[in-house]
Amino acid sequence: MGGFLQENYDLWRGLHILAVIAWMAGLLYLPRLFAYHTRAAPGSEMAQTFEVMERKLLKIIMNPAQGAAFVFGLMLIYVDGVTRGWDFLLQPWMLVKIAGIIFLTSWHHVLAAARKRFAEGTNKRSEKFWRATNELPFLAAIVMVLAVTLEFGG
Repeated sequence: MGGFLQENYDLWRGLHILAVIAWMAGLLYLPRLFAYHTRAAPGSEMAQTFEVMERKLLKIIMNPAQGAAFVFGLMLIYVDGVTRGWDFLLQPWMLVKIAGIIFLTSWHHVLAAARKRFAEGTNKRSEKFWRATNELPFLAAIVMVLAVTLEFGG
């Protein structure tokens, strides 16, 4: 199994990047939909349209992309662990990436819970809140990408 994974490392890396791009697109777009959704009267046709858009974005794009990002990321970790030693997991750059993964995963869950609140008509967050938090995933991505590409502290 290790040989197959090692031989296709670039494929796994490419698929991981594509999955992360799709996941990030959802993490960036869903709060924007929420910002617009706050303007719609609960139960209105506009609110129902946003609910469909939000549900489909989460269920059809974000959840599968997150799963794929995790699967391909774990494959990369396995290959790197086998080829260069498992101590890379404790390098500062990798710890920053892991912290970013924890943040993005947590934010994903915050957004999923917010989607349910919008669907139930119990949203308490303002348009201003959703606009203010809209770019958090991108800021995390900047730090994570620079950490991995520069491998600082190693």
